[in-house]
This record gives sequence, C-alpha cells and structure tokens, in this order.
Amino acid sequence: MSVTTKQFKHVSYLWDEKAAAALAGDEVALLIYRSNLLGADLRLTNYGGGNTSCKTNAKDPLTGKETEVMWVKGSGGDLGTLKRSGLAALYTERLLSLKNVYRGIEFEDEMVELFNHCIYDLSSKAPSIDTPLHGFLPFKHIDHLHPDAAIAIAAAKDGKKITQDLFGGKIGWVEWQRPGFDLGLKLKKCLDDNPGIRGIMLGSHGLFTWGDTAYESYINTLEVIETCAQYLEDHIGKKGPVFGGARLQAASKQERISRAAALAPVLRGFCSSKSKMVGHFTDDDRVLEFIDSNDLARLAPMGTSCPDHFLRTKISPLVLDISTTEDLKDVKKLKEKLAPQFESYRQMYAHYYDSCRHPNSPAMRDANPVVILYPGIGMFTFSKDKQTARVAAEFYINAINVMKGAEAVSSYTSLPRQEAFNIEYWLLEEAKLQRMPKPKALSGRIALVTGSAGGIGKAIAKKMADEGACIVINDNDAQRLEAAKQEFQKQYGRDVFVAELLDVTDAATIHHAYQSAALAFGGVDIIVNCAGLSISKPIEEHTEKDWDLLYDVLVKGQFLVTQAGVEIMRKQAIGGDIINIVSKNALVSGPNNAGYGSAKAAQLHLSRLNAAELGADKIRVNTVNPDAVISDSKIWAGAWAEGRAKAYGVKVEELPAYYAKRTLLNEIILPEDIANACFVLTGGLMNKSTGNVLNVDGGVAMAFVR
Repeated sequence: MSVTTKQFKHVSYLWDEKAAAALAGDEVALLIYRSNLLGADLRLTNYGGGNTSCKTNAKDPLTGKETEVMWVKGSGGDLGTLKRSGLAALYTERLLSLKNVYRGIEFEDEMVELFNHCIYDLSSKAPSIDTPLHGFLPFKHIDHLHPDAAIAIAAAKDGKKITQDLFGGKIGWVEWQRPGFDLGLKLKKCLDDNPGIRGIMLGSHGLFTWGDTAYESYINTLEVIETCAQYLEDHIGKKGPVFGGARLQAASKQERISRAAALAPVLRGFCSSKSKMVGHFTDDDRVLEFIDSNDLARLAPMGTSCPDHFLRTKISPLVLDISTTEDLKDVKKLKEKLAPQFESYRQMYAHYYDSCRHPNSPAMRDANPVVILYPGIGMFTFSKDKQTARVAAEFYINAINVMKGAEAVSSYTSLPRQEAFNIEYWLLEEAKLQRMPKPKALSGRIALVTGSAGGIGKAIAKKMADEGACIVINDNDAQRLEAAKQEFQKQYGRDVFVAELLDVTDAATIHHAYQSAALAFGGVDIIVNCAGLSISKPIEEHTEKDWDLLYDVLVKGQFLVTQAGVEIMRKQAIGGDIINIVSKNALVSGPNNAGYGSAKAAQLHLSRLNAAELGADKIRVNTVNPDAVISDSKIWAGAWAEGRAKAYGVKVEELPAYYAKRTLLNEIILPEDIANACFVLTGGLMNKSTGNVLNVDGGVAMAFVR
C-alpha cells in the first residue's frame, strides 16, 4: 500500500516515527502503540469500543515449530489504555479450523467457549466476541473502529450506495448482523467477492480497515475515516437546517449551570429507585444543537444504531417535558410533574423487554433511563459510577454525531427494536456482566467531607474513595487544597473526586461546593463535618474573638453545611448519612478549654437534634468522637499543642505518648482510625442506627456516654 497522507482535517495524525522505530521488530508492541493512538482520538472510536489485531509468527512451545499467532484486544478492554495484558493471543490455524465444527448461526454462541481451545498465550485476556472477525481476514494488521463519521454513513438509509460511490468500490459492505462467528464468515465472503478492497463498512455498526504493517493499517484507517468525515461536512446544511433547525434557544451558560445543579438531585432520586446512581451533566454545544432542534421529537425515540452506543445509553433517552423557566424551587410540584414522565419511560422499557424477550432471556434490568435530555439546558446521564455515567454521555454525543451526519446525506435509521434487544440481553453480554467484580460498599454514594485536604478529613475522604464513593474534597486553604487535589488525581483519577474551596462559615462557598457535587455526581449522600480548629487558653486569657471563631467554625459551620446538604438529600429522597466529627472534649471537663470544649458540646447536641428531626427522611445523623489525633493535623501545628502541653505539664513532643498512656488501651490514635469509624457508620451494616456517638479515643473512661 502506498502511504503518502500525513495531513488530516477531521482526525488526529499521532504517529511518532522515532517512537515507532524503537519498537521495530516487535509487532505486538507496535499493535499496542497503534491501538493507543487510535483510542486517544474519540472521533475514531469510543471508550471501550472497537478492537485491533496483528498476526505474527512465533514458536509453538509444544512442537518448537514456527506458527502464526493472532494478537487481538481482549474482552472488555479499551484501545486508548490497552497494554499487553489486555490482549488475547490465539493460534490462527486453530481459530480457522473452528469452521469445521460450526453448526450455524443459531448455535454461534457456543463458539465463544471454543475460542479457549485456540489460546496460544496462557496469560491471555479472554477473547472477545469479535475475535473471528479478525481471524477470518488474512491481513497482518486490522483495525475495527466505531468512528462517528463512518457510522453516520453506515446508519444512513442509503448507506450502502453512498459507500460504493464515495470509495469507488474500494470499501466493501456487510449488512447489519450481531457480532459473532457468522459475521466473521460474512466479512471473509465480502473480501473474497471484492478482492483488492481496503476495508469493509458494517451496516449500522462500524468499520474494518487493514494493512500489511502497523503503520499502513493506521494510515489506511485515518484516510478512510477522513474521507467519510469530509463527505459529511460537504453535505451538512445542503438539505436544510441541521436537525430541522432550532425549536428553542438555549438558556444562558450561567442559567444552564444553575438549573442543572438544582435539578440533578431530583433526577438522581428518580433514577435511583432500584439502586443508587451517580450522575454526569454536560451542556456541550453538540448536545444543545440536538436537544433544542425541531427534529428532537422524531429522532430521540428512534434510539441509537451502533451496538456500543445503546449498550451504554439504553434503547432511547428520556426527554423531559419541562421548560427552561420551570420553577425548580417548588420541589413537591416539580416531582409531581416529573413522576409521570419517569413512570412512562419505565413502562416503555418494560414493554420493549416483554415484547422482545426470548424464553431464556435474562431478567429485566433497571428500567430507569440512563440518558435524560432537558431541552434548552443540557444532558444528564446516570449510571452505577461516575466513569460509566461520563462515558454514557460521550457515547450519546457519538450517537448525536451519527444522527446529524446520516440526516445530512440521507436519513437516519436505527436498529430494529428486536435487534437492539438481542444485543442488550445477549446471554454472552449477561455472562460478561456477571463476571464483573461486585460493587464496593460505598459504590454509587457521594460524600462531601469538610476540611478534607489534610489530617482526619483527608483520611476519611480517602477511605470512602477506596470503598467506591465519589468525593468532594475541600478546604479553606487554597495551597493545601491544591496539594490534596494532585494527590487524589494521582491515586484515584478524575472520575472519583472534585475539589472546591470551602469555608464552613461562608454560606456562598458552601452552596458552590454542593452545586459542584450536583453537577459532577448528581447530588450527595454522605456529609462529614470534619473542618475545625482549636484554641486552648485559661478563661482569663480567652478573648471574645477566640470564642466567636470557635463557635462560628465548629457549631455554625456544622449547622450551615448540614442545612445545605439536607436540602439536596430531601430532593433525592433516598436517605443519607451525616457524620459529625466532634471530640472527647464534648463530654470531658478538661482544663483551659472553655471555648473549645463548650463548642464541641454544642456540636454533639446539635447532632442529637438533627438526628431527631431528620429520621423521617431516612437521614441518619451520628457522631464520631476522636481524641488526640496529632498526625498531619493543622490543629496541632501551633498554639493548641503548646496550650495542651502546658495544661498537662508536659513538653509538646511528649504529648502523643502522654495521651496514649492515659487511655485504657494505651494506643495512639491516627487519622485512619477515625476514617474507619466513619466507614463503619456508612458502609451498610448500620443503616438502622442514628443519634449514636462512637468514641475513637483509645478508651477514655471520663468520655463514656453511658
């Protein structure tokens, strides 16, 4: 194949000749390199979608003879992050020999287990259903992608003719068929019937392209997709306005964000009727163009075409029937308006399931929508975790791009409902779902921990992130927050947390942090009031300023953060947890401690009052009482440590040992100990417990509640 093109308008040319040269001679390494480049451009394929392969010679460990081995992306992997461990390696000859035992399309699911008899590398990832599609094509390097531009043509009513005309017969066409063994045979037949073609378009599905080398396959793939994208661009608007023109004008950016943050917890509550969901919001221009158009009502119910799209987004979205001026503050009235819309969607989904199900179909899954469109405002997506919700949004934007392109050159066609069902409830897909790890204890939960850039707060935030929760980390110290943000980014990645400046005495920053939680994750389930400070002075040295500061941060701060969080929890109507990190000093009369100790006592009683008031909302309010948690604490960095040392007649450096010796267990208390206590209260085993005090102080008899 002659390679001349390196300049592209609609795709990214990322090949680095120096980097590739360092991999020369290692075809598998070049396969991974090529795959990562393709997966880095979402215009070429979506997250987790598509697969790539290469065929290379290797020594058979049993015979010592050279044999051809096919390396292909394994089941459930992602091209952009693919590593060698994510590949399946199979004897090509054995894979081809499976044709001898193939009993026909009605038995093709049984072929998947037979792939295991073809494994060459015993550490292989499980082979995906697309394995034979690569195996039956004789090329050394093959790319199977789901580019929006190609699928737009593949999903167009006249897609086959457009493909023929656009590529002059150099791209073959195979009509829609569920991926599997039989589709692999059809690809081979298409190639046999059309020798010399450079790729195959799969109706409603995607694209196969190839080359003799990794680089030639990469360039061929880019050139074919570029040609498709340019063809669409040349036709956009020629038939008339995109999506039939605008039906309404989007609200301003500020209004969109404000309304999305206000509405997200209500939507999350409806979507969490079966299990807690995490949300994502976007007002991307491509989304707004679609949801504000005249064609929305026609196209949205049709659903998507590419299997990867609707597996992530469900058969179709829920389009909200509320205006951009709807009163979102009257939550009761809003829910009364939305409830029938959600119920109608659930009934639609149940009818889809009942009318398409087979005798051996898996049980119906959650009937709530994944994609929710709010005309004039944007798109919400809800799923089991943040990454899945975000990716669902990316996939639906892919679907919007496909609809836009198909409508520009012809008319958009979606998969028939039965075909869509056969993919969604495919027994092999169900088996894949059953193999996934069980969710962690806090999966689907969203936690806001005040003062979580260090000390106890950071330990709590990390523990909850480790157990599957999404976290809003925050602090009133910008430098400290930035350091924590970098730490969380490195340890957990972008889908687990957001970071916001928050001063618990400032209602505006509290509102902003909760707004961020609603936009990023859909709401909040766990509030941990941990932010604090300490002042230790004899009564004659205590100033009015000291007193006001202690009560503002500890008592007023706890009240304001709880008050704002409860508003969101009530919108969701799925319960929640509030944990107040108080202190042993709330119960013990210590020396030189009038302001701090009494403020802590106020925190403790406020916890009791809140527990009594919020029980009807299934919001549990519990208290953790630490003592002497010195590690990584700002409280102990200054005058407080000196004050306590003076009060007890010891040196500052002797405080940890002093505190440990006065406990019944003779233990030093660490931030992780407090984090574990918070997890005990929120991890699911104490869902019928509220108004309790859990002491984590090593055992201070004077602090016993009873």
